[in-house]
Amino acid sequence: MKKIIGIGGNLAFMSEGMFPGYGKAYVNRDYTAAVESVGGVPLILPVTVDAAIVAAQLSAVDALVISGGWDVDPLLWGEEPHGKLGDTLPERDTFDLLLIREARRRDIPILGICRGLQILNVAAGGSLYQDMSEQPDSFVRHWQNSHPDQATHTVTTEKGSILNKILGESITVNSFHHMAVHEPARGYQVTARAADGTIEGMESTEGSPVLAVQWHPEMMHRKSAGMRQLFSWLLR
Repeated sequence: MKKIIGIGGNLAFMSEGMFPGYGKAYVNRDYTAAVESVGGVPLILPVTVDAAIVAAQLSAVDALVISGGWDVDPLLWGEEPHGKLGDTLPERDTFDLLLIREARRRDIPILGICRGLQILNVAAGGSLYQDMSEQPDSFVRHWQNSHPDQATHTVTTEKGSILNKILGESITVNSFHHMAVHEPARGYQVTARAADGTIEGMESTEGSPVLAVQWHPEMMHRKSAGMRQLFSWLLR
């Protein structure tokens, strides 16, 4: 029987048209396509702040993807918002934190993508840079604007890590983020970095299996066998 891969959903709000302010529950199609490409069954999990609903959602899946989206609220790690912080959505933060807590309780494998890496770190007590301009010595372009399936900068993985075994020592990835991990949380190991030291990958060292990356492998899965293998990891 094929495994069901839950994909944490997102919310978007219409800014024009017939229903300005009207909310939509969604994930980008690349997430579902990437899961399907490795033989999994994608199941979109709509955003909710009801812990009982989240528990019911996760009772139906074998693994979980924490997807990208809104900036993470810095109040969650005790910082005031800085001037370059983007839009945040407390409802999405609460949902992701509930997903992470319940998935780890159930020992469900988690793949975190972009914001997914960031909120996993915050959930475990770590912190983030609110903008790449705050990270000392950052020089790599971490927001490429277009061509989402195009790799634009290098990442080096740690020997012995899951990322190293799947992708090798050095890879090129796409990049669409302006926040980044600052202080890694206890229980996680940094397993990939960009040339400027930006944390690009983390893996759990205790508890349930967690693999998280700062780039968007779902956008690259059609061209890259390695990116597909990150989703295959959820099916093991």
